[in-house]
Amino acid sequence: MTKRQRSRAALALVAAGVLTLSACTQVTPDDGSSGDADSVSDGTITTGAGITEEACPDGVNADNGCIYLGVLSDLTEGPFAALAVPITDAQRAFWAQVNADGGIGGYDIDIDTYTRDTKYQAAEHAAQYQQIAAGVLGIAQSLGTVNTEAVLPDMVERSLVTVPTSWWSGYAFEENDSGIILETGYSYCTEALVGLDWFAEENGSPATVQAVGYPGDYGGDSAEGVNRWAEVNGATALDPIGTGPNQVVGNQDAVVAAVLDGGADVVVLAVGPAETAEIVGKLAASGFSGRFLGALPTWNPALLESAAAPALEALYNHLTPYENWDGSSASIEAAKASLNGELPANGGYIIGWGIGYPMKAALETAADAGDLTPEGLASVIDGLTVDFDGLMQPHTYGGDPQSNANQAVNVGVPDPDVELGLRTIASFYEGTSFDETDYSAACVASS
Repeated sequence: MTKRQRSRAALALVAAGVLTLSACTQVTPDDGSSGDADSVSDGTITTGAGITEEACPDGVNADNGCIYLGVLSDLTEGPFAALAVPITDAQRAFWAQVNADGGIGGYDIDIDTYTRDTKYQAAEHAAQYQQIAAGVLGIAQSLGTVNTEAVLPDMVERSLVTVPTSWWSGYAFEENDSGIILETGYSYCTEALVGLDWFAEENGSPATVQAVGYPGDYGGDSAEGVNRWAEVNGATALDPIGTGPNQVVGNQDAVVAAVLDGGADVVVLAVGPAETAEIVGKLAASGFSGRFLGALPTWNPALLESAAAPALEALYNHLTPYENWDGSSASIEAAKASLNGELPANGGYIIGWGIGYPMKAALETAADAGDLTPEGLASVIDGLTVDFDGLMQPHTYGGDPQSNANQAVNVGVPDPDVELGLRTIASFYEGTSFDETDYSAACVASS
């Protein structure tokens, strides 16, 4: 029996045990700070922590109870706040649509009560998590790998299924997440591999490649993807260049000097939008003739209003597992409809809409199974297949990570005439290099 099978067997025993409880009352904190709940059953669906029979504070369906989900995100002053705010706005809109369609299993979904600002700091993330953990059925958004890893042991202990807003390769492996993490899209490692495949097919295979990125899982995962691509394709991977947000390091002058010194044909960026603009703009002004591939978090349409806009339009391509705003999928159409003709601040809205699908699928499956306890929700993840309405490839959780890995990249080019500033030039491109690598463990450790 595998570890996952043992876990599922244990969860099944827990679920069977709580079915015998009929006189317990639901304890729900009114301030979002405390309140463990015993499991109860209405004869149809067993419920526990994070669910009330009372309607949500802003419930749509008067006869529905309420499922509370948590959100831990960078909502004010952290380096990813500009991206995280529209991510969270989109999640509100996504769940509002679910509620408008009747909810799930006789319950509306509430994410506002337990939304907390973490400022993208691991200590603050952990403190805010502890305030909400007892009052939620699951975590609808946990921003940042290191931040999520800081509380993951407690999430596992509580069986809190969690959707991360990060793309670390380790989330594909049970030894890292105990099967409770619902990752979306591909990893940064896979993104670099497939992105370089696309570049080679369109522009000729580069002889030298180089990674520039933040330390840890983001830059490290991306850099390992660059190394693996070079190994498979007989190219030279120059030493990766580490950097940090300008809030920490001040500027990117050291990066610019190092890239100029190496002269790579292609530089893969795993930084923030501000650093992307500075690096590309300064290198172009210095006569650098190479090209840039930018990981998912590197873009913001505001960059087209910066001095670096001409350099970005000429030298930079953006990579994402999600369809861009100029796409035509049912998911993109639904996201657009939720805004009533308005435009979001940036592509974070696409991410926020997309990360709602796996939690929705898990809740629906658990409700159909008659168990909306945290343990019951966790028990349905292994083998869960999620369809994203065309926003990205369908994904099955569990199983062989290499076989189930999402490998499809959407490539965009900056264009001021396109909404949100990215014009798609390749949709769901899949290369060959990923399948020639060993994806049996995380590309890099999370920290």
